[in-house]
Amino acid sequence: MSRRGRLDVAVVGGGVVGTACALALAGEGLQVALVEGREPAPWSAQRPDLRVFAFAHDNAALLEALGVWPQVTQARAHPYLRMRVWDAAGGGELAFDADALGRRELGWIVENGLLVDRLWSALPAAGVQLHCPARVESMEQDGEGVRLRLDDGRRVDAAVAIAADGAESTLRTLAGLAVARHDYGQRGVVGYVDSERPNEATAWQRFLDTGPLAVLPVARHRSSIVWSLPDAEAERVLALDDEAFGRELTGAFAGRLGAMRAASPRAAFPLRRQLASDYVAGRVLVLGDAAHVVHPLAGQGVNLGLRDVAGLCALVRDARQRRVDWATDHRLRRWARVRRSENTVAAYGFDAINKVFSNDEMHLTLARGTLLGLAGRMPPLLSLFWRRASGL
Repeated sequence: MSRRGRLDVAVVGGGVVGTACALALAGEGLQVALVEGREPAPWSAQRPDLRVFAFAHDNAALLEALGVWPQVTQARAHPYLRMRVWDAAGGGELAFDADALGRRELGWIVENGLLVDRLWSALPAAGVQLHCPARVESMEQDGEGVRLRLDDGRRVDAAVAIAADGAESTLRTLAGLAVARHDYGQRGVVGYVDSERPNEATAWQRFLDTGPLAVLPVARHRSSIVWSLPDAEAERVLALDDEAFGRELTGAFAGRLGAMRAASPRAAFPLRRQLASDYVAGRVLVLGDAAHVVHPLAGQGVNLGLRDVAGLCALVRDARQRRVDWATDHRLRRWARVRRSENTVAAYGFDAINKVFSNDEMHLTLARGTLLGLAGRMPPLLSLFWRRASGL
């Protein structure tokens, strides 16, 4: 391939992780293109996105460095000050409090659509070359770079291509990277609900035999829910009218916030664990959902993806300070080993939690509430758990 006109990086996928990656690498002084199949719909404060994230401190710092985080918080980001985790079978409670951990907040509940909107608004000033609407049709690579052919007839040449195009990544497939999938047989039912009592700026999670129920604060009496249910049960719950749904949800949450009622339409998405066999194939990298999909019970999916981005930016920054090529095979593979190790540990850790708490086996039912209670009475362990989740 000729070097003439070649970019440093082509990022494929314009979601939160892909767009943040393009902006961050452009901020490191690289020439970057972003390829996305369709322009995202503008975010609307009147139509909240059903998909929300429990956003961690390290990733807020990443978006702060990109100049995006202030625009997010000014629009709508809900800090949560506490977390409460307990089991329907009884026993103790796991409790995290920002004050006890020396923070103003544990994190923020933020809508996916808002994050994408504000990240996209920063692309022109960052000098990112945007190809949208465009999809990758074919890919060639050699030892010096990657050539992408797009469905609009254009070609994008870059030293490195990054697959950030989601769980069904086209670029990952073209690069020949396999994935290992495990279907949980569950769906995550999402929506907004209003509660009789205030949610206390607390992120709540109750473990049920059918799967965890998360209730995340977005206003004093309004919360976003992620209710993990077996496929058939999720279909049944989606078909309920709002009044019946509110009753079932109130019961599933043990009336902790009083009566609950639907405040939005509901939707559901399938839950699975999916891990790429490797994160690098020649000069193609994979990150975010293209590399790892995890159970949502800990709210870590987008946080793990943005940590992939932060790790890659640290690699680039270090190499450029040393005046060496950041895209050598051994440097890319070192980044891949570190990120794949951390994400695999997280994925199987969430898998184990889901197996232990989302079942009705008697011996596990008797033990799990006790385990939560013991953990809740060990401040150093609580601090370790929280720091791990927050990336600090």
